[in-house]
Amino acid sequence: MKSFDYVITDEVGIHARPAGLLARAVKALGATVTITKGDKSADATRLMALMGMGIKKGDTITVSVEGDNEDAAAEEIEKFFKENL
Repeated sequence: MKSFDYVITDEVGIHARPAGLLARAVKALGATVTITKGDKSADATRLMALMGMGIKKGDTITVSVEGDNEDAAAEEIEKFFKENL
């Protein structure tokens, strides 16, 4: 399993548009990606679960990636976060 921490820089945090883009990007990778903030965690392919976490600008999240291609998937997801969140 690979994981990294990321501080959200988007002004409104993880809302509908970036949550949808993230879910789509994760599904395309074929890895299992879990987003954790404090004691809450969600499967990154579940749009409503992501939005329900209440992740705002400045929050630090942990992104965990598991699967056969976890190294490449973790790099892609980290790049996605830097470009979109």
